[in-house]
Amino acid sequence: MMTRTLLALGLSTLALTACGSKDAGNSAGNATASVEAPATPVAPVAAPAGGDWTQTVSKTPDGGFRMGNPDAPVKLVEYGALSCSHCAVFEKEGLPELKAQFIAPGKVSYEFRNYMLNVLDVPAALLTRCRGAEPYFQLSQQMFENQMMLFDAVKGMTEAEQTQMQAMPPQTQFLAWGKKLGLIDFFRARGIPEAAATKCLTDTAAVDELGKMSARATSEFNLQGTPTFLIANKPVPNVADWAALKPVLTKAVGA
Repeated sequence: MMTRTLLALGLSTLALTACGSKDAGNSAGNATASVEAPATPVAPVAAPAGGDWTQTVSKTPDGGFRMGNPDAPVKLVEYGALSCSHCAVFEKEGLPELKAQFIAPGKVSYEFRNYMLNVLDVPAALLTRCRGAEPYFQLSQQMFENQMMLFDAVKGMTEAEQTQMQAMPPQTQFLAWGKKLGLIDFFRARGIPEAAATKCLTDTAAVDELGKMSARATSEFNLQGTPTFLIANKPVPNVADWAALKPVLTKAVGA
């Protein structure tokens, strides 16, 4: 059951700084990506309908959301958490350049997979994923930009109140958290009516999907912190920010 999966991950609202250090990707995974330059530079690929690949978003079989050319030769995956400050920094500092230089030309695809660091991540993830692929990256960007609202909302809560909330069954717990954190109003202002938000926050199948995605990150990739990046389905060592990731991608596309 999903509740057991989340408990096994040690989710707690007390672990608000658990997104890891600046070097979160150092020890992730037993096998790590060895990125080599291609024999010839990766050529740009025209996007459908004269647009660019940043407008192409789809959900993947692994439960993440992918932006870009699905057949891009370089496939980048980020395991990130909406409550992780380092992930928010990458979103702000790295994603614009990643999109412009690597995703838009069709050379690299970028998939974001939610990792549940603490219980705050669950309702935030459920609501950013609520309307599917098309608005996903816009909603997650706005959630990162307003990340402090999550922390501010729990500052006044006692440990007993947190424990009481976490003792609720999944069918009601994340709806209660959504209300407590102000997420119902936040996403209503971004086009998700309260009735739709309530449905997403009480969707136990969606919660179970988040739990399984996090469990896989831990078991298969030995995830130690967020953000953790994968290339060719292997963790990239010593990379947890854009300054370190950019040269790896540059080499991978042969630029």
